[in-house]
Amino acid sequence: MKPSPDLLTPQNHTLVLIDYESQMAFATKSISISELRTNTAIISGASKIFGVETIITTVAEESFSGPVFPEVEEFYPQVASNYIDRTSMNTWEDEAAYKAITGKGKKKLVLAGLWTGVCIVGPALSAITEGYDVYVITDACGDVSAEAHERAVQRMIQFGAKPITSVQYLLELQRDWARQETYKAVTDLMKRFGGAYGLGIQYSHRMLAH
Repeated sequence: MKPSPDLLTPQNHTLVLIDYESQMAFATKSISISELRTNTAIISGASKIFGVETIITTVAEESFSGPVFPEVEEFYPQVASNYIDRTSMNTWEDEAAYKAITGKGKKKLVLAGLWTGVCIVGPALSAITEGYDVYVITDACGDVSAEAHERAVQRMIQFGAKPITSVQYLLELQRDWARQETYKAVTDLMKRFGGAYGLGIQYSHRMLAH
């Protein structure tokens, strides 16, 4: 009856959201921006609902890359969340970001952001080298082409990273619909951002109430 220790729980990992910024999104072609924004909202909302330790990093926010997605700011306002701005492409090589991530004391890291082949590959491979268990939310990442995204994901998998999706992340944290303390927040999040699945939840809630 014991669940696999490979499964994510709200307490056993840190979520790192990397460079969800306007300039990075403009050239993203491997996924539609509307889908990317939706998936970003799902993982941001999920981490907030479950109280996951979450770190948000930006690169050259004021001088080049611009503000983070509204879907991140909705759940993690900048003033309260203290985004970590960098100049290095690899978050792991920035001292402040490195200390923030490793300082949480979690051996599992979940990464998502732009672009997959640079901003995600860098910290993923670096963290794995230091003994961390790394998960990548692949449908909440994007790159300048489908080829660039897929090669990056393959490279990380070959190095030991574990690919997951945004809805998988949310449901793995919920795990049991009997957990009423988060049930409403999770289903409300999916009604807003869950596409057909969210419509199904809305339908069942409305029709089963009759």
